[in-house]
Amino acid sequence: MATVTTQAFFGFMGVSSALVFANLGAAYGTAKSGVGISSMGVIKPELIMKSIIPVVMAGVLGIYGLIVAVILVQKINDNDYSFYDGYKHLASGLCCGLSSLAAGMAIGIVGDAGVRANAQQDKIFVGMILILIFAEALGLYGLIIALILSQ
Repeated sequence: MATVTTQAFFGFMGVSSALVFANLGAAYGTAKSGVGISSMGVIKPELIMKSIIPVVMAGVLGIYGLIVAVILVQKINDNDYSFYDGYKHLASGLCCGLSSLAAGMAIGIVGDAGVRANAQQDKIFVGMILILIFAEALGLYGLIIALILSQ
């Protein structure tokens, strides 16, 4: 009869949480910023490439989730995986995933409004980039804590 190891469930939930929530944030940020870029491109098509920055920053959030998911899945095993490890890896995945989700929402909203405003006033661009950097930092904070928890 096989033994039931429920502690691995929590580790795998951490893996999936990191990837799914980070990709949700990346998708939202990309979609919301993309709508703003499309609307702005009708008015000033020469600014489209300059306005692609929010989409790139949102895409990086998905990479954060992928990094944490790969690290966590390599640490899950059948032999000596404890409940402590499972809970720790669940917390790690949630830290990265939910932080990236929040960052993606912020990047999407700022990216949408920022690229539209940049089409009307060039001086807004630097301020928009600074706000986007601080929004991206939210995801980076989650990644850092997730990496610490995964050890």
